[in-house]
Amino acid sequence: MSSSTRLAGLAAVGLALATPAAAQDITFFTIGTGGTGATYYPLGGVIANAVSNPPGSRPCDDGGSCGVPGLVAVAQSSRGSVNNVNGITSGLFNSGFSQSDVAYWAYTGTGVFEGEQPMGDLRAIAALYPEHIHLVARADAGIDSVDDLAGMRVSLDEPGSGTYVDANIILEAYGLSEEDVEAEYLKPGPAGDAMRNGQLDAFFIVAGYPTGAVVELANSIDVELVPINGEGAQAIIDQYGFFSADVIPAGTYEGMDEDVETLAVGAQWITSANEDEELIYAITAALWNENTRRLLDVGHAKGADVTLETALDGIGIPLHPGAERFYHEQGLIE
Repeated sequence: MSSSTRLAGLAAVGLALATPAAAQDITFFTIGTGGTGATYYPLGGVIANAVSNPPGSRPCDDGGSCGVPGLVAVAQSSRGSVNNVNGITSGLFNSGFSQSDVAYWAYTGTGVFEGEQPMGDLRAIAALYPEHIHLVARADAGIDSVDDLAGMRVSLDEPGSGTYVDANIILEAYGLSEEDVEAEYLKPGPAGDAMRNGQLDAFFIVAGYPTGAVVELANSIDVELVPINGEGAQAIIDQYGFFSADVIPAGTYEGMDEDVETLAVGAQWITSANEDEELIYAITAALWNENTRRLLDVGHAKGADVTLETALDGIGIPLHPGAERFYHEQGLIE
């Protein structure tokens, strides 16, 4: 069993019923997210709030919390997907958000985890939303394609992030590597600051659009999104089944007058097989109750894309038994 304390009486679920605070145990459940300027962290905060129901909360029927009785979920900032899967495996996090490709590679010991011990205890709770690869450049940097990054000052995000993994895959597909750019390893917020100060030409970020760091940057200086398309993008799609061609629509960011072609990958909420089945069942049920739906719709721009209908899309690792039982009851799996 992980660092979570088993929640007393969870078998009954009782998501909409409050019990006296004195009769409840308290369970803390951590969610590894990402940098504060991207999508994982703020959306993680919305989800943590939705599934929590601390002792003494006002009953759901009276407009209070409709989460899991006694649960206190906490969204923790992290370096991103790779950091999160490692954190779940080591017990640092009870759960975390991960790109679908990173989760699969970690589970199977393939891809960027080639040669490492497979993280065979990783389990999925839900697919959340599609993430889009942003290649953000100063408008005056002369960067019109990935090929133009050669010799430029480019942030690839921190090692341990899914963005860092994908940035290297993209560079390789276009015949480049870290050695061909002046590589920096900044999270999106600091990367935006460096770009404003004239110290950076471009940076990668994998996040649901609109993502806060890019919104803030585009409102302060002239930037552009560089397309990731053509033969290089198709080679990535052909080699890695988790990537798909997509667009970031015109108007998403200030000064963005046309759709920009890029690649997308799924964001997922994952946990460990060692987490209690009844707890994960209750958390999954809380994630998809009507009150959470309302919180997701107003809590973050990407929240509307988090739906029960797409909860199993693109998942390449096993479901946690608690989540699997919930989806079976909903008729989503046989």
